[in-house]
Amino acid sequence: MNLQLHLLSRIAMVALLCLLVIASYSLYQSHRQAEQTTKQMADGLGKQLESQLSLIEAGIGHTNPFPDFELWKQTGNQPGVCVAYAAADSARSHSVCTGTKPIEADWPTGFETVYRWIFNPGWQAARSIVSRGRVYGSLTVTPSAELEITEAWNKIRSLMALSTITVSAVCLLVYLSISRALRPAQTIVAGLEDMETGHLAYRLPPFELNEWQRIAAAINQLAASQQQLLEERQKLVVKLINLQEEERRYLARELHDEFGQCLAAINAVATSIKQTAAQQCPGLIDEADHISRITSHMLDGVRDLLGRLRPAEFDELGLAASLNSLVAGWNGRGGGKTRYRLSINGDCVALPEAQAVTLFRIAQECLTNIAKHAAASSVSISLTISPEEAILAVEDDGVATELPFAEVAGIGLLGIRERVTALHGQLSLAIAEPHGLIVEVRLPMTAVTEANT
Repeated sequence: MNLQLHLLSRIAMVALLCLLVIASYSLYQSHRQAEQTTKQMADGLGKQLESQLSLIEAGIGHTNPFPDFELWKQTGNQPGVCVAYAAADSARSHSVCTGTKPIEADWPTGFETVYRWIFNPGWQAARSIVSRGRVYGSLTVTPSAELEITEAWNKIRSLMALSTITVSAVCLLVYLSISRALRPAQTIVAGLEDMETGHLAYRLPPFELNEWQRIAAAINQLAASQQQLLEERQKLVVKLINLQEEERRYLARELHDEFGQCLAAINAVATSIKQTAAQQCPGLIDEADHISRITSHMLDGVRDLLGRLRPAEFDELGLAASLNSLVAGWNGRGGGKTRYRLSINGDCVALPEAQAVTLFRIAQECLTNIAKHAAASSVSISLTISPEEAILAVEDDGVATELPFAEVAGIGLLGIRERVTALHGQLSLAIAEPHGLIVEVRLPMTAVTEANT
């Protein structure tokens, strides 16, 4: 959930709760005021009636029959109020009402139902009429429940209108303030996404709020630490790759100079034995042929191993000749089941040695993986060299149908990724149409030197 909406919803809920409490208190006060007004009215009218009794008993000029409500009717300012007087010594009673009740209710039915259920409007105030210690009767004042509900509804409606405006203004100001305060979060998220893609050199800018400033400082420190670790790892990988290539070059030279020459000498000796045996001991000819066949098989194995360790043409003729020899070798071993095609655009001589060796090893590893796992009938290798970068793409029509590509036993793709990362390049995998895998490697045209540690 969006943090701004989350905070606004909580603020709105609190505002509505406060509004409900205020509305309840306002209704309670309205009802209490109505009861107090009714009680005061009963007290005032009771005093008027007691004054009338005092005048009648004293014989001072009060000619109207008791009880006389004319003065109250002239001075009363509460419409819809009914008063009733019941004499104590007889069943005689007298009642009168002022004003009129509302004809139509302008409040919601639900409001009236709730108000009547909680407050029971129209509360009657009763008072005894006493003069000189004698109780003459009782006075009852009954206000209009509808008028009380009308007054309560008018107060609530005014309160709701004012509260709605206030809450809306507060929510708007809070939303703008929160938006301004949370604006650095978008910058932080964008920076983290940029770092996730490998751009660890990116640094978050300083922020005004201390909390964001501390978060940005922690993220920048983490990015700097990760960048340093990555650089050290890349230097270590480059050093290990260089050591590996040197070891392969040394092994290839030793196999060629020592083991290869010994096998050639054995083959020459076997040929000499065969020639001598033909003249002096024909029975040794078959053994000599057997030795020659074994020697030739071992020579073929040594040549294949030399090609894997360090092709002889790589140091002398360069990357293009090595790739052509590699593809020709796979076409020869494939027996026609898989066709390998090579396309080179650009000058391979312009490549630094580290990039050239890496591209050759990646192509070698890709073809080995395809032969083992892809069951492809067609494989295309394309190498494009420009002044800015070198792009190697290996595409097959094998069995791969979706990514992530299923990993098998071995470290083929992991080794390719490590080589590419060590040279600050990019590795991407994609599914070919309708099936098959596309491996694309992009290496910048910059020389990478081995770190001296």
